[in-house]
Amino acid sequence: MNTTVDKSGIAAKVRTIFSEKLGLEQSAMIPSASFTNDLGLDSLDVIETFMALEKEFGIKISDEDAEKLTTVGSVINYITDHVH
Repeated sequence: MNTTVDKSGIAAKVRTIFSEKLGLEQSAMIPSASFTNDLGLDSLDVIETFMALEKEFGIKISDEDAEKLTTVGSVINYITDHVH
């Protein structure tokens, strides 16, 4: 994977992973969309998707950080900050 991916590329890949793993429409995954309230995900859905994101981007999302990542935008920002 190219580790110099820009934020728009990361955002597109995050939306694709959520869409493929969970059968969600990419248009629903706006930055402010809450995983539980807006997208209807349960904790297992979120964990499985985070594992796919870790594999795709070669990062580790700690449990402490994962608890704070509750929206699509927060995940995009986190990955952007942690991919070098």
